[in-house]
Amino acid sequence: MRRTAFFISDSTGITAEALGSSLLAQFEGLQFERVILPYIDNADKARSAAEKINRAAARDGVPPIIFDTIVNAEVRDIIKTSEGFTVDILSTFLSPLEEALGIKSSFTVGGAHSVTNETNYKHRIDAVNYALDNDDGAKVDRYSQAELILIGVSRSGKTPTSLYLALQTGVFVANYPLTDDDLDTGRLPKPLTQYRDKLYGLTIEPERLSTIRTERRANARYSTLSQCEYEVRQAEILFKRFGIPCIDSTHASIEEIATRVLADTGLRGHSK
Repeated sequence: MRRTAFFISDSTGITAEALGSSLLAQFEGLQFERVILPYIDNADKARSAAEKINRAAARDGVPPIIFDTIVNAEVRDIIKTSEGFTVDILSTFLSPLEEALGIKSSFTVGGAHSVTNETNYKHRIDAVNYALDNDDGAKVDRYSQAELILIGVSRSGKTPTSLYLALQTGVFVANYPLTDDDLDTGRLPKPLTQYRDKLYGLTIEPERLSTIRTERRANARYSTLSQCEYEVRQAEILFKRFGIPCIDSTHASIEEIATRVLADTGLRGHSK
């Protein structure tokens, strides 16, 4: 069965989508067409959103599911007149919290994603710039500034993980690709030897690695299964020999990889 899910907010919609998607993920037998409607912050926009919901209801023959984080009561009431089933995320969680804390919430539009700490926000931007500048083994002379150095074979997920950690947590992350020259020697690459305590490895199943590489460079030795098997095997031997913690990125999302890295290393970052 296929259903339509709306994520509606008078701000970015990030919170509505994140929480709503987490709830929908518990219903594996259903497929959802996801519609994100951010910045629904006045009556006209609310009426337009309600019309879209009603059209989806007529098309599907069942009420769409609506996740909203709307602060404005007038806008929220208009959305509730539509032919959808509404999950009011803010009220669901805030009302019990207000009772437990003995104080009313501020009900601020976009409060979850506003810049409340300028110092930490700037640190995160600096971390993103550092990750971009130190991607794929660039500027190894700046590794002393890194809090974490991800290592692994090409296309094992180092770059997206580095950027996610930088943007979400403000951790300064460099990443270094293990090439044939590195793997043939069985020794740590020279730029990494003095930073062993900062190293974290990413590995991946050779079959998956070959598929990813083939999409980028088909019919190249780089993409063959035998080459991928060799590189992964040698990289894992290297990790074990030098006691480098690692994670298999084959079936893990970037968010899962980053969370595991933070848990294993104890890094906390500057996310608030």
